[in-house]
Formats: sequence, C-alpha cells, structure tokens
Amino acid sequence: MLRRLALTAVVSLAALSAAAPAATASAGPLPLPLQLLPLPVLQGDDGRTHLTVVVSGSGNPAADGSYELECEPAGGSHPVARQACDRLAQLPGEGADPFTPVPRDAMCTQQFGGPATARVTGSWRGRSIDATFDRTNGCEIGRWNSLRPVLPNVR
Repeated sequence: MLRRLALTAVVSLAALSAAAPAATASAGPLPLPLQLLPLPVLQGDDGRTHLTVVVSGSGNPAADGSYELECEPAGGSHPVARQACDRLAQLPGEGADPFTPVPRDAMCTQQFGGPATARVTGSWRGRSIDATFDRTNGCEIGRWNSLRPVLPNVR
C-alpha cells in the first residue's frame, strides 16, 4: 500500500513537472506577486503625505476634532505634526500597512478600549487613504496604537 502511494506521488509529480512548462509557455510570463508591484500614484500627486484626521469620543476634549497633517515638510493643524510625520515615515520599514482594516476572520482579544473613533482620509506616500479606526477589540486597539501620534492617546 505504501509503495503504491509513493509510486502515485512520483508519477503525479512527474506529470505536473512536464505539463507546467508547456502551460506557462503558452500563457506568457507569470504576473508579478502583488508585493513586488509598485503602489499606484494618484494623478497629479507628487507622493507627499496630506491627511485629514477626524477624532471623536477620545475622552480628551483637546484631542477630539479635525486636523490636517502634511509631511515633507511637516505642517498643518495637527497638534504634533512633526512626530506624526516621523511615525508615518517609519511605517513602511515595519512591513505593515497601518490603513488596512483588520481582517474579518482575525482572532482578537475581546477587550473594549473605549468609544474613541477616528477617520483618516487623504493621501499617504501618493496613495489614496480612507480608513476608519476604533477601539472595540484588541486588534483594533493595536491598530490604533500603531498610528500614535497620528491618532491621539486616549483614556
């Protein structure tokens, strides 16, 4: 029985190995993996960062409100623009997109971090951004915290 399974596996592998070059030859070159494709640049955008950050329910009246954040050079009405721009500049090296929502099937701790919400819109490194943030579970709290000080500390 074991010999038959091993023989079947070897024959299947040989058949697939022979068929793969023929299939790719007629289909042309394989597409690049997504992580190797360049990020799209918006028409008329020079790749700079310009974000609008709207925060509510943070428990800190000074932190709630709408802020403009521009980087390169840092500016706008964001209360700590230079630190926020520095944080945004670090994110690509960490290999994660902070604006991507938490996957629906993610396993997150069931803890509540408070009623704070935020919406971030605009462009980051030439890419269009429209992301919402809250603190409804451990994953969302971690996502929020990864963007501090772009998003404020909350109580």
